[in-house]
This record gives sequence, structure tokens and C-alpha cells, in this order.
Amino acid sequence: DPDRKTEVVLLACGSFNPITNMHLRLFELAKDYFHETGKYKVIKGIISPVSDAYKKKGLISANHRVTMAKLATKNSDWVEVDDWESCQSEWLETLKVLRYHHQKLLSAGVTNSLQDAVPITKLGRKRKQQPNSHEPLKKKNQSQAVKSVPQVKLLCGSDMLESFGIPNLWKLEDITEIVEKHGLVCISRAGNNAQKFIYESDILWRHKSNIHLVEEWIPNEISSTKIRRAVRRGQSVRYLVPDGVRAYIERHGLYSAHSEASNAGVLLAPLQKCAPEPCQALS
Repeated sequence: DPDRKTEVVLLACGSFNPITNMHLRLFELAKDYFHETGKYKVIKGIISPVSDAYKKKGLISANHRVTMAKLATKNSDWVEVDDWESCQSEWLETLKVLRYHHQKLLSAGVTNSLQDAVPITKLGRKRKQQPNSHEPLKKKNQSQAVKSVPQVKLLCGSDMLESFGIPNLWKLEDITEIVEKHGLVCISRAGNNAQKFIYESDILWRHKSNIHLVEEWIPNEISSTKIRRAVRRGQSVRYLVPDGVRAYIERHGLYSAHSEASNAGVLLAPLQKCAPEPCQALS
């Protein structure tokens, strides 16, 4: 069916330390972009906070970060928080998180379409009469299911795209698989050089049809780092983070000079992983 839209699930990975209005805006901007193409239908957004094992400076406990993200998305009818990644005892590459969510949709899709396609009892009865007649049937349903499984695309800001160029932060084969099999949706400020960055990388250029650059015409300079700084200094962050998040930060006394110093001098988990054999940077 040529009019059938490709279903898309947007996955955002990151620290969300804390989640801000900007993070939530990324989802809205991406959804508008996909719907305006007329070819896609965004069915879900997933926020996946990184686990504590990432060891980023100033990273507070995943428990707090997940709770704040849930408070922030309480009123959204399509963006949800998934705590699978945050519960892992070791840091996971972003690709593994993408694969996990893809697999989850895949198994949900296969079960659904097998259930829709043929009543189980009928299948059982047929099996007794003609031992092999059920096999092609199952295969056919499965291939239909796979076709209709939504695509999981990685949603990011242009800073994540450009972090592909930082030596040892990403594995070259991971970047390749992300852009080849899944796709990137990059929200970049109008006039930002995300396009230039793609042009200068052979891998990204080769898969540029799978990299969606979304221009953000209403610039939003809110960052988690700036929020933490303001909180540390006793300044208001109202209208920069959702109200529930602001109240939660106050109630739990989060983001002090002490928490900002956590993991200071510790090597970031991906860099630790790469240290023994040099990982290749994207060039």
C-alpha cells in the first residue's frame, strides 16, 4: 500500500541530569518533521536515561533521573520513560539500547500478527490432519509482521552527532550500524554545521538518507549543565524544567557543589572500554 506510513519510534538516550524542557522539545520537533514528510507516523517516544555506570562528572543517581523524567512526561500522551538501560550494572553502548528496543517491538509485532492472522485452535486442528500445512502459514505471517514493525530511530541534538568525532567515544562499527539499520534524527539549530559534519564523514555521507536533520527555528539554549549551575547557586529554574521536576529537585535538595564533584577525575565508561586498544574516531 503506497499510502501506508512507516511507523517510527523515537529513542532518546542520555544523562537527563536533569531532564529539561529542551529535551521534551526535541521530541515535538522530530514528530512535526516526520509528519510533515507525509511518509511517517510517529507512534511513540522513549526516554532512556543512562545508568550510573556511565561515570559522567556530576551524574546523580539513576533513580532520581528516571523519576524526574517520569514527572516530566506525565502529561504526554506519546512520550514515555524506559528504565531498562538505567538499571544495568554496567554502561551499555547506545547501539545495544537501540537493539533492545528494536527487539522488543519485533517480538511484540510478531506475537500480535500471529494472533491476528489465525486462531490458535484452528492451527492445532489443521496440524493433526496435514502435518506440514501450518508451516508456510506461520512463515508468511512472520514476514508480514517484520515489515510492519516500527523503525526505532535515535533522537539527538547536534552535540551528539558531533560527539561521533571524539576519539574513542564511539566505535566505528556502532556508528555504522546505527545509521545503516536504524537511523538518526538530529535536531540542529538553524545555521548549525551538522550538514557540514555529515559531509565530512564518509560513513555518515553514505547513509545520509537515514539521517534526518531537523532545523530548530526557535532556538532553545537550555542545557542540563546550566540548570545544575543555577540550582547550585540558588537561582530559579522555573520555566526551564517542567514544574514537577523543579519541585522534585527542591524537595530532595539535588544538585549541590558536592554532587557536581562526583566522578571528578574518573574516565567516562566508553573511554575506559576503549583504552586498551585505540578505537578509531570518525574521520
